[in-house]
Amino acid sequence: MLAIVLLPVALLVAGGGWFVWELNPPGDPGRQVVVEIADGTRTGEIGTILERRGVIGSAWAYDLYLTFTRAGPFDPGQYTFRKSLGVRDAVNVLKSGPAPGSELTLTLPPGLTLQQMAERVGELPGRSAQKFLEAAQSGVIRSRYEPAGVNSLEGLLQPDTYFIGKDETEVEIVQRLVTTFDERADALGLANPNAAGLDPYQTVVAASLIEREAGIDEDRPLIAAVIRNRLQQGMMLQIDATVCYAIGGCTSSPTRGDLEIDSPYNTYKVQGLPPTPISGVTAKSVAAAQNPAAVPYLFYVLADENGRHAFATTAEEHEQNVQVAKEKGLL
Repeated sequence: MLAIVLLPVALLVAGGGWFVWELNPPGDPGRQVVVEIADGTRTGEIGTILERRGVIGSAWAYDLYLTFTRAGPFDPGQYTFRKSLGVRDAVNVLKSGPAPGSELTLTLPPGLTLQQMAERVGELPGRSAQKFLEAAQSGVIRSRYEPAGVNSLEGLLQPDTYFIGKDETEVEIVQRLVTTFDERADALGLANPNAAGLDPYQTVVAASLIEREAGIDEDRPLIAAVIRNRLQQGMMLQIDATVCYAIGGCTSSPTRGDLEIDSPYNTYKVQGLPPTPISGVTAKSVAAAQNPAAVPYLFYVLADENGRHAFATTAEEHEQNVQVAKEKGLL
């Protein structure tokens, strides 16, 4: 009877001690950590971000503290924390708002190449596109999903809207974009085996093809299936977006001459995936590359002006879809 009475008390005391520890951990906080809170991030999601960055020990304790204090919502922007800061002090930082000087906005939509991202950085006052590009191609700043022998961060910089500090350098901007990508890739389970049979970097490469080809979200897993099926059957991918990447961009569909260029990115002439991603990617494209639809499709072509595609399993079916697209003026 005594044990039955004391057990809940012991659990309550232990839980209270844990919560107090998480609110204000002993010892001095560690090094500074800059955390970007993107516009639209839910209050509860911030706790998970802070836990991953080592600012707090438990997102659950963060949620409990917000329940008790009714703190939040918090403004998007760039915040400076310290490692092992604890929930209470971390929330106080959030209450104080983004760091002063976060006045520059850098918007990187999905589907931009590394060069295009650099150009956007170069449009910010006092920033250089060339310095950004050099940092991203130096091999010094690396993503944990970047294989040995690859020294370009193409596809490994996270598309989003960032708030850039007035003293933030091009190198620091690159590091922030890489860190954000790695954190979101971790959350998507990129390191885990996936249904497409691709390693993590190959998954990002495939996701970049999906990003550039898909016009609507519903098509992403279907395009992923075409990529998977063609790879498994030893067929060339024949994806226009890779040719456009190789020639530095397209204003329309690649010409017959474009399809004949010698490039490791020309999937009309080279077997398999391109050697690197061809653009930045979204979580939806990564998820599609990880879990392609269970369909036998091998072909697709534009089907309407909204970006929807028509899919086919045989060359004959595909030719019929191509003819319909031509009649609609889509090709």
